[in-house]
Amino acid sequence: MAQKRTDDRFDWPIRLVLGWGTNLLALWLASRLIGSVGYRDFAALAIAAAVLAIVNLVVKPILTAVSCLLIIATLGVALFLINMAMVALTAWLVPGFAVGGFWSVAGAALIVWAANVLVQAAAQRTRKKRKPLT
Repeated sequence: MAQKRTDDRFDWPIRLVLGWGTNLLALWLASRLIGSVGYRDFAALAIAAAVLAIVNLVVKPILTAVSCLLIIATLGVALFLINMAMVALTAWLVPGFAVGGFWSVAGAALIVWAANVLVQAAAQRTRKKRKPLT
C-alpha cells in the first residue's frame, strides 16, 4: 500500500493559485483568439478567473452528478456542454467580462479545458517525481 504524503494538507494553496493562474492565462488567450470574448481591464479578467475557479469548484460537480446518465449516453459530450455553461455563467456573473454567442462560449470553454489539462498533466508529472516524506 502506498504511503500517504504527510505534507498533502499544504498542497491546496498551491493548487488554488495554480488553478487561478491557469484560468487567468486561458481566459486571456481566449480573448486574444476569439473576437467576441473580452474584458474591460486586468482586474475584470482576474476576477473572472477567480469566479470561474469557484464556479468549477461548487457548481460543476453538482451539474455533473445530476447529468450523469446524460454524460454516459452522450459518451462524455455533455461534459463539454457543462464546461460551456461554466464559462457562460462566469461571463454572466462578472461585470467587465463578456463572451458573446454560442460558438464564442464553445471556443473559450475549449481553451480553458485544454489549458487545465496541460497544467494538471505537468503537475502530476512533477508530483510523481517528489519523494515521499518519512
